[in-house]
Amino acid sequence: MGMRLSKIYTRTGDKGETGLADGRRVGKDHPRIEAIGELDTLNSQLGLLLADLEEAATTWPALEEISEVLSPCQHRLFDLGGELAMPEYQALQPVEIERLEAAIDRWNEEVGPLENFILPGGSRLIAQAHVCRSLARSAERRCQHLNAVEPLRAEGLAYVNRLSDLLFVAARLIARRQGVAEVLWQAADKP
Repeated sequence: MGMRLSKIYTRTGDKGETGLADGRRVGKDHPRIEAIGELDTLNSQLGLLLADLEEAATTWPALEEISEVLSPCQHRLFDLGGELAMPEYQALQPVEIERLEAAIDRWNEEVGPLENFILPGGSRLIAQAHVCRSLARSAERRCQHLNAVEPLRAEGLAYVNRLSDLLFVAARLIARRQGVAEVLWQAADKP
């Protein structure tokens, strides 16, 4: 995809519509645009997590592996956004889902079973991983909403689902490798 933008603004969206690669004009609140927007938000927050991980890895070198696994996810999210913008474009492959599953299994073995609900927190990195996880869930909901209107490829739906799982386990792994206790949920006292 060698497309280059020579001009950032076009004025074609000033009336609340945007163009898809197949030539269709849709409202900026169309389920397809909503899904693309959620993926973009997730990608931006994932970029922040990766920047923070890179900085933290100078103190905790064991965090580098997490960056190595998460870094390609930004590219795959961009691929998925491309698939949504150009319905005939197919970029995500099942091997990417398998890559996430292998990391989830490996990391989950290291952190051990979840014995209680945990809350986002403990460190900025842990909380940011949970922000990304919750945004992945939001993106998944938007993609499923679109899927009900205009069917999507199964690979994209599975990828976003698996990415949210990966980010949850990544948050737990960051806590473990930083030596930070997970913030355990405490139920309200019953009357």
